[in-house]
Amino acid sequence: MIYFAQYKYLLLLLLVPVILIAHAVKLRLRRRRVERFGDAALVEELMPSYSRAKGWLGTVLFALGFFFFVIGLARPQIGAKLSEHETKGAEIMICLDVSNSMLAEDYSPNRLERAKLAISRIVDRLQDDRIGLIVFAGSSFVQLPITTDYVSAKMFLNSIDTGSVPVQGTAIGDAVLTAARSFSAQSEKSRAIIVITDGENHEDDPVDACRQVAEMGIKVYTIGVGSLRGQPIPKDGELMKDREGNIVVSRLDEGTLQQMAEAGGGAYVHAGNEEFGLNPIVDDIRKMEAERFNSVVFEEYDEQYMYFFAAALALFVIEMLVGDRRSRRRLFQ
Repeated sequence: MIYFAQYKYLLLLLLVPVILIAHAVKLRLRRRRVERFGDAALVEELMPSYSRAKGWLGTVLFALGFFFFVIGLARPQIGAKLSEHETKGAEIMICLDVSNSMLAEDYSPNRLERAKLAISRIVDRLQDDRIGLIVFAGSSFVQLPITTDYVSAKMFLNSIDTGSVPVQGTAIGDAVLTAARSFSAQSEKSRAIIVITDGENHEDDPVDACRQVAEMGIKVYTIGVGSLRGQPIPKDGELMKDREGNIVVSRLDEGTLQQMAEAGGGAYVHAGNEEFGLNPIVDDIRKMEAERFNSVVFEEYDEQYMYFFAAALALFVIEMLVGDRRSRRRLFQ
């Protein structure tokens, strides 16, 4: 896989079509000036040494040379070898509620999107910590295995919506147990689960699940998303209704979430629109004893920029030799 060490220079590639367009405009303006003197074909005959084709050839060669020069500036590299890399940090599994109640709009634009934004910002703060993602509603599954690949983490995060789990409901306990099984074999001490939900559990006993994982040395933190007074749930342009036709109102169940955090040895935070609550939790997790993790990564790269610079130089030299005039020599006199 090719990696660009100075990828910002790739923006200069936008100038390649500009070079070609500028030459076309130049020819157009030149033709207009020629037409002012009289018949264009007659004036062209008075300049037999000028070659439009060579002018275009030179411009194309220059554009290609510039293209390779920019690629060289961006310093393309190819992974040379795999090596073992040791890091120190914690393992964090985030359990994100994707049930329909997370569509309530007491946060902007809604509970789920606000939670995804907060997770994305936390990922940007991570350095050597590992992160994984569990999505849950009526059931749960691993959306992202534990990893230090933060770019992939954000990609998986962006793809999450209420359709990510086909079974509706809110099985928080199942999500906690799934997260506990998803830590790596290297992790023994610095393990934490962060549950982001409105707390309306309908399927199992989340407090007992937290108590079980706490016995395994895993801390459980909970973030309550929603308001105590409740909010209706928009769905397909309408408000969700129950079987009797009443509008469904989703309310934050703080009591359950507080009991979960207490049983899991962590802490409970009520999410706000400005400070969602992940920052203080991650800061608390970092106070735990950091563990050493070994991972295999590309550590060294082969530089490839010199080949692109050589190609650019060759094209620039050829462009200068071509010029824009017809050759006076002919094969047959």
